[in-house]
Amino acid sequence: METAEIRRRWLRYFESKGHSVVPSAPLIYDDPNLLFVNAGMVPFKPYFLGQQTPPWERATSVQKCVRTGDIDEVGKTSRHGTFFQMNGNFSFGDYFKRGAIEMAWELLTTPQPDGGYGLDADRLWPTVFKDDDEAYALWRDVIGIPEARITRRDENDNYWHMGVAGPGGPSSEIFVDRGPEYGVEGGPAVDEDRYMEIWNLVFMQYELSAVRSKADFDVAGELPARNVDTGMGLERIASLLQGVDNLYEIDEVFPVLDRAAEMTGKKYGAHSGPDAAHSHPDDIHLRVVADHVRSSLMLIGDGVTPGNEGRGYVLRRMLRRAVRAMRLLGYADKALPELLPISMDRMKASYPELETDFARISQIAYAEEEAFRRTLESGTTILDTAVTKAKQTQASTGDQGPARLSGAQAFQLHDTYGFPIDLTLEMASEHGVEVDEPGFRRLMQEQRDRAKADAKSKKSVHGTTEVWKDLRGLGATDFLAYEALTTEANVRGLVQDGAIVEELETGAVGQVVLDRTTFYAESGGQVADEGLIRTSGGLLKVVDVQRPVKGLVVHTVEVAEGSIRNGAAVQAEVDSEWRLSACQAHSGTHVIHAALREVLGPSALQSGSYNKPGYLRLDFAWNQGLSAETRSEIEEVANRALRHDLPVSAAYMTLPEARDLGALALFGETYDEQVRVVEIGGSWSRELCGGTHVQHSSQVGALTLTGEASVGSGVRRVEAFVGLEALRYLAKERALVAEISQLVKAQPAELTDRIGDLLTRVKDAEREVAGLRQQQVLAQAGALANKATDVFGVRYIGHDAGELGGDDVRSLVLDLRSRLGDGTPSVVAVAATAKGRPVVVIGTNALAREWGVRAGDLVKIAASTLGGGGGGKPDLAQGGGTDASKVTEALQRVEHTVGETVTAGR
Repeated sequence: METAEIRRRWLRYFESKGHSVVPSAPLIYDDPNLLFVNAGMVPFKPYFLGQQTPPWERATSVQKCVRTGDIDEVGKTSRHGTFFQMNGNFSFGDYFKRGAIEMAWELLTTPQPDGGYGLDADRLWPTVFKDDDEAYALWRDVIGIPEARITRRDENDNYWHMGVAGPGGPSSEIFVDRGPEYGVEGGPAVDEDRYMEIWNLVFMQYELSAVRSKADFDVAGELPARNVDTGMGLERIASLLQGVDNLYEIDEVFPVLDRAAEMTGKKYGAHSGPDAAHSHPDDIHLRVVADHVRSSLMLIGDGVTPGNEGRGYVLRRMLRRAVRAMRLLGYADKALPELLPISMDRMKASYPELETDFARISQIAYAEEEAFRRTLESGTTILDTAVTKAKQTQASTGDQGPARLSGAQAFQLHDTYGFPIDLTLEMASEHGVEVDEPGFRRLMQEQRDRAKADAKSKKSVHGTTEVWKDLRGLGATDFLAYEALTTEANVRGLVQDGAIVEELETGAVGQVVLDRTTFYAESGGQVADEGLIRTSGGLLKVVDVQRPVKGLVVHTVEVAEGSIRNGAAVQAEVDSEWRLSACQAHSGTHVIHAALREVLGPSALQSGSYNKPGYLRLDFAWNQGLSAETRSEIEEVANRALRHDLPVSAAYMTLPEARDLGALALFGETYDEQVRVVEIGGSWSRELCGGTHVQHSSQVGALTLTGEASVGSGVRRVEAFVGLEALRYLAKERALVAEISQLVKAQPAELTDRIGDLLTRVKDAEREVAGLRQQQVLAQAGALANKATDVFGVRYIGHDAGELGGDDVRSLVLDLRSRLGDGTPSVVAVAATAKGRPVVVIGTNALAREWGVRAGDLVKIAASTLGGGGGGKPDLAQGGGTDASKVTEALQRVEHTVGETVTAGR
């Protein structure tokens, strides 16, 4: 049975039992504690925690999940994978233990021709919590399982909670006996390889007041409503029903592994010996490829783009691990164009949007592979050099421990060459070299701290989750931002320093919760409104507006005059100029998005945006820079749309209706069942959006693009000003052109030719200066050649040239070597300082090299003294460093080494 069919049967069965089918939430979920959705119940957490009222009594879903905590173990065992799908059925105060157990048993054991999974009832082993006599009796008396196959287990195995105070309760797990070939007899408590868990039924019936560990917690009492949360791993049940050993061999994963094996000339599982398929390096690499290609496909599909932080870094790491695994298998060409379409083809049966959006997905993935191939070419050479040097240093000191790369070297590889630390660790380990990872992490943290200190701190709403949960319990905020700018309202709550207070006095900064508001809360890339809240005795300036929990709008205020008390009647007033400019920017963002798609094609999809009054930026999927002509065309298309005064409208509909209509959704956003669709000119621009907008496109005013750049592999960013800010920007440009025209004494239309002529003259002058400087340098050569000293039969010149560029140093060395001739062994070493950093060039003639004196060896010694590195050929080599004060010492060490080499050779 194919995985997609297993999924369909699950949803069909529970829908027939009165469950509402809930679509999978995106992998990027609105939870500050999670990088990705990592369990099937995550989208339902607000209902289990009592933060929101569930819209159904019964629900079922097949949720996309990603877990990355043990990414390094992927491929090494049959259990570790990053992307997986979790089948779940949920009850919110409806059925409880009996219903959950009976439905699970029915679906598992109903014959396949009748719509079930057709598992052998005699091979199913349930477990229950040790004190859960009710569940035990249900399995024994209602289902009819013999007592010998029902196992009682303790809190570590059969009790569930979230790790914090809140709901919890016993669980009942269902295991399948896979047979004696997988292990010993005795049930799940004896061998969980032979007895594989496929389904976990969690019975939330208690309120936990304190949680100290998995098995140590306090039970405060019964929950007011008992809930059920179950989870069955789709890949796990698929492996059973398809008769394969593990998740890598099911129909959604194995085709990628099989193609990778074919491309690399490997045969999966061909190696003899116990557990060979689990441990042989070739099989591990093939599993990494299969897992990471599928996971990357799903992450990009849900809006993640490669980056250096957070979710983007996880995606980048998986893509790069897959590419490198292929290289380790002997395949050096581009791999993803062969593998990603296969994964899409297997996953599209369950997620058809992957095929629709594959142009964007593949563009991002292929661009990341190409960037990584370039990184590998440069970084691998640098890493190999560092590894070799580390081994030489270790050998020279006689240290018996492993060679070691410093944290600074690892940080340089990461920061300068884009070489990720995990790759440095892996590759160094393959060479038997350790890496000072704590030192690297310390340098990374110092860099982050500097970045945070330089960045403007983002305003945020302070307060604990409990505070906002309590205030939300008083009712949802009536959100009027789409209809009005002012409204009468009443204060429902005041918060200061994270705690509820009764009053905010003059000069205080705190949060105000109103029963209704016209202020737009920051979301969807649009900044929050600014304005005033007036009371009978006070005036408050609104500086930020957020939604800390769904349905609750919170205003951060500065009390300018008087005070405000809880329960007071107020007037909420949005700054009308601020709102108009914000509307112009947000509508302008939609216009730019539509213009991009018209000019570049439908794959140029938005992946993120930010807009504030007068300014917007938009990130979109594209893997190459835009020419000046293309930018001009995009700007013209956008401004034509503004001139045509296209109508702007918003309508509410269900998410499926919006998709059928062709509305574009921002990847990574989580949407309710009812969504707001904003249209500009009908189908020309149709997007899901909760922002504020103008009523006609002409109200955006002027729009001018100000910049375009890369913000990651396969992602570009455009920036623009709108309205008055666009006019001010153009006025500054005009003033700048006028100033330059005056400086170069030319009309604006003549500027290109005049500046081009000036640049040509400057370059000619620079070449002339360089020639004169080189003549001056070479003029010294005769005197220097006469000062050559004898070092055990080798004529040696060691010279500090002072401030001099690297090219000039090289020319001087070549000239001096020529002057010394070929009749006697000769070595020339010249060091200089260029822009504060030392550079050294060393040349040797043929006789010196016959005596064993090589420029490449000497320059490494000099460069290491200068705090750097270098290399080259035996006849000519160049290096550099960071410590210019040690130039003299470096030249002395070169001379000393020449003497040692010559005497050792004799």
